[in-house]
Amino acid sequence: MYKELIFNFEKKINQYRKEGKKIFATSSFQSHSLPMLHIISKIDNTIPVYYTNTGFLFPQTLQFKDAVAKDFNLNIIGLEPPTPKVFQTDENGLFLFASDPDYCCYLNKIQPLEPILAENDIWINGIRADQSETRKNMKEEQPAPFNTLRYHPMLHWTSKMIYQYIHDNNLPAHPLEKEGYISIGCEPCTTKFFDEGNERNARWFGMNKTECGLHTELVSKK
Repeated sequence: MYKELIFNFEKKINQYRKEGKKIFATSSFQSHSLPMLHIISKIDNTIPVYYTNTGFLFPQTLQFKDAVAKDFNLNIIGLEPPTPKVFQTDENGLFLFASDPDYCCYLNKIQPLEPILAENDIWINGIRADQSETRKNMKEEQPAPFNTLRYHPMLHWTSKMIYQYIHDNNLPAHPLEKEGYISIGCEPCTTKFFDEGNERNARWFGMNKTECGLHTELVSKK
């Protein structure tokens, strides 16, 4: 079901390497993130995998990340936001995730990743077309800022294929999944709510927001 997609993934990585491209990947370390990471570990485990350590992640996510790094023998690197938390509050002293979540995401997700984009040529990330309307309109390769090319090897994988791969390869699950969490991000902005039509609705529930900006802002507008 997914073997041809894995073959194409490896072929593309080899092509980028032959072209002398500098490659990196990003991950949020959810259960559905693991197939991409597992495949990368088999193709080339020297590819650095970055995650944005926002300071608001679930402790279980950080523990899961450490376990995955060890089990898959991956080079996983945390990115810290340049803006201290003391400067991430509004005029009422509330954290921005409550009053201005878009700006909070900019400070904690987008800003930390921009220098990595500037230093590399290819950005591998695991978005899927079946996750949301925004992602449905993405392409397998898309230009990103700083003359970087986004590569989406999992774009045409379905949720069923993801969990079939997890089952076939006996991959672990994020510990919060058994508690009903499907799409897991920062703790203040994640709920157990799940809409069959859009798993991203479990994020920023009630805020008319389903994206942190990595896949809306860090796409070239050309």
